This record gives sequence, structure tokens and C-alpha cells, in this order.
Amino acid sequence: MSSSAPKAPRLLGRYALHGEIAAGGMASVHLGRLLGPVGFARTVAIKRLHPQFAKDPAFVAMFLDEARLCARIRHPNVVPTLDVVSLEDELFLVMEYVHGESLARLQRFARARDEHVPVEIAVGVMSHVLHGLHAAHEAKSERGTPLDIVHRDVSPQNVLVGTDGVARVLDFGIAKASSRLQVTLEGQLKGKLAYMAPEQLDHNDVDRRVDVWAASVVMWELLVGRRLFVGDHPARLMKAVIADRIPPPSEVADGEGRRARRDEVPKALDDLVMRGLSRDPGGRFESAQEMAIALDATGLVATQHAIGAWVASVATESLATRGDRLADIEGTAQTSPNVLGTTSEPSPDVRASYATLPGDGTFAATERDAREARPRRRVIVAAVGGALVVAAAALAAISRREAPAVAVEAATSTPTLASLPPAPPIVSSAPARAPSPGPASAPTPSTSAPGPALPVTAKPKAPKARPPSSKCDPPYKVGKDGVKIPKLECL
Repeated sequence: MSSSAPKAPRLLGRYALHGEIAAGGMASVHLGRLLGPVGFARTVAIKRLHPQFAKDPAFVAMFLDEARLCARIRHPNVVPTLDVVSLEDELFLVMEYVHGESLARLQRFARARDEHVPVEIAVGVMSHVLHGLHAAHEAKSERGTPLDIVHRDVSPQNVLVGTDGVARVLDFGIAKASSRLQVTLEGQLKGKLAYMAPEQLDHNDVDRRVDVWAASVVMWELLVGRRLFVGDHPARLMKAVIADRIPPPSEVADGEGRRARRDEVPKALDDLVMRGLSRDPGGRFESAQEMAIALDATGLVATQHAIGAWVASVATESLATRGDRLADIEGTAQTSPNVLGTTSEPSPDVRASYATLPGDGTFAATERDAREARPRRRVIVAAVGGALVVAAAALAAISRREAPAVAVEAATSTPTLASLPPAPPIVSSAPARAPSPGPASAPTPSTSAPGPALPVTAKPKAPKARPPSSKCDPPYKVGKDGVKIPKLECL
């Protein structure tokens, strides 16, 4: 093991791009990490298109459009498209990471061990592939409109078989875009001509049955152990696809001249494969689902456990190496510049990349809103803290002055008769008469004829006598703030 530190990943917005794990004619595949807020992280696979494709505006527009459509495919046998990143004149397709190998590599590993792919494994894998293709063919838009998605490039390179025993189809968006490339890029398609249906090579209108043809070619090759159509030049390869005889799998020796698998491949399976390889589209299965159901009915479909065990046994060394790389990547503390809680701001390039991510509202908006909310939170916290300090001080002052304040209020706002001065004399124009039983200070109006005014003096009420105690001398006390507070017992 090398003692040198692993190379730092390249940041693509919220993704970290790590080392390459596979390469093809159109792209290379890398391990990646989705770096989310509060320490959330997830391992993903990132397909990086070769520069010549990413710099073609027509291809980029078509690819992005197809990628958005293919995000509508939701099925266990289809590798989900999670995101598309366009950054610095490059295109990146973010997919779910599956711990497994492509069917092409598994075939090579089996040949290196001088082994055939078991018939049950081949049937089980292709049943998964066909169910996944049918889900793509039936995909609908948000409004329920059929999307009419056709893969157009079903091949062993585009089938991923995991150690969980599930086979998945991938690369829908790239397939359709690549089929429309200009003639100058035909060399990039040389390896895939062997899986194109005759009508596809003739540039006729294609439908889902071209995927049934391609899946049948892959099935034939799994059962036999060699390529069905070969040619040292694209023209010869196309001629073989259009005109060469196609023998049943049970009658053919593999590429190493080993015996035919007549005893292992039943006639019913021969017939299914040959129906899928009908050069007349009308003679094939009408749908991928119809062919999958026919395969399931043979009773030769391996269980997920059996498929997963076969993958682990054939690709032991490759999977162990990648597992070590995953452990190094996942065990290293990583911080994305757009993760909540970071101490540094994202670079301008990273901030600009957010705008290029389709459907990017969740993560980018979360971080942007969080950064804008931090100053507001600090202001709110300071204001609340200040208010609490003021309130505490006010409560302390009130508690110190509560009793004197009550006494002052009682002395000033509720005076008693003893504290009032004697009433002044009242002069009335009415004749003098005996006072009524009512209060002495309230004279009774007269109904007699007016006469000469006589002075009448109201008899004041005698003041309440103070208790004969020295405690009421004086009858008040002085508070801490100099305010005279009447003694209640002296009133």
C-alpha cells in the first residue's frame, strides 16, 4: 500500500469527484461523494463525458434534455439519474452508486477463469434488464404524457450487476444523444454497432422493439460465451447484422472452440432468443415485458441471492480493490464549501456552478438562505438578550420600591376626612330651617318663598381622634428616597 496521501478530490458544486473506476468510448466513471449539510454524505457514481462531446453545443442540449426525461424512470432495475452538472465546459452525470460490475467485465472475468456464465444466471440477469427496459418504455411525464423513451444502446457495457443480485440498466440519456452524432464521430460507435437492430442501422424510425433486439443479442452472447456479430470494419459489421445467419445458442461453440451447450440450453430458451432476434420487427416480442415474462416462465431464473453470490465470486479481486478505495474515501473527514456550518465561503466558481444544476433548489438554496439568515439571527439574539437585561433590572427596581409606592398611592389618591381641611362657610338665599337627618355638610334646598339672605354656617364633622400612642408622633415615616409615608395605624 502506498504511503502517499490520496489525491484531493475535485469539487463540483456539492459533489466531490474522486478517482476513475471505469472508462469507455464516450465517458469515464468516477467515484464521488455527495456532501450535504450537517455532515451528511453519500457515495455516488459520476460519469464524466469526454471533452469532445461536452464542447458540442448540439450534443450538450440534447443530452441535458434526455437526462431530464430519464430522471422520470423509477424502477429497481434502472440505475437512477440523480443530477447533471455542467461546469467549466464539462458535463457530469451523477448516478446512484452500485457495488458491482458491468456485465461486460463480468463476462471477461468468467472467460479468464475458463468458465461459462451459468444459464440460470444469464436468464435471471436478462429478466431484470427487460423489466427495467419496459419501465423506461412506459415512463410518463409529470402530466401523464408518454415520454416514448427508447434506450437505443442496450449492451453489456450498459448493464450493471450488483452484489445485491440485481441487474440494472443505465445510460439512457447518453444513448439517444449518441445515436444522432455526426458521421465524424462514427468511430465512437464502432463497438456498439453489433447491438443495433437492422432498422436502426437503416436509419428508419425506431420503437421499443430495437431494445428487445439488443437485449436478445446480449442474451445470445451470455449463453454462448462469444460475440454474435463480428467484423474488422464498420461496413462488414453492419453487413453481418443485416444479412448473416443467426444460429440458435445451443448449436454454437464458444470463441475458444469449446463444446456447444446443447445439454444446458433447452429448446424453449433457444426459441425465445431467436424470436427476439427476428430481423422483422413484427416477428419479435411486442414489448420487453412480454419477453421478460416468457423468460420467467422457463423456470430457469436464478434468485437474487444466487446472482449476487456469482458476482462476488467472479469479481472478487476487483470488488475488494474498490472496497478499499471506498473505505479510504468514506473514512476521510470531508467538508464541502457549500455545507452548512463551514467556516469559509464558497469560491466564485462553486457559487456559479449552482446555477447550472437542473433542479438545484434544495441544497444551494439551503446554504444561501442559511448564510443570509446568520446576520439576522445575531441581531435578534442581541436584541432579545438586551431586552431580558432591561426586564430583569426593571423587576428588581419594582421589587425594591413596591411597598413605598403602594403607600404613597394610598396617601395621595385616597384621602380621608381627617386629612381634609374644614369646609368653608356656605351662604344660602333660602330661609333658615332645621337641618335634615342627612349629612351635616349637605344643606337641603328650600321650597318656600325667597326672603332675605341669612348667613348659615355648616357644622364641620369632628376629626377622628388619633390613638393615644407615641407611635403616631409624628404620624408618618420617611422612606429611603425621602418620601414621607403616612403610618396606616395613625390614620
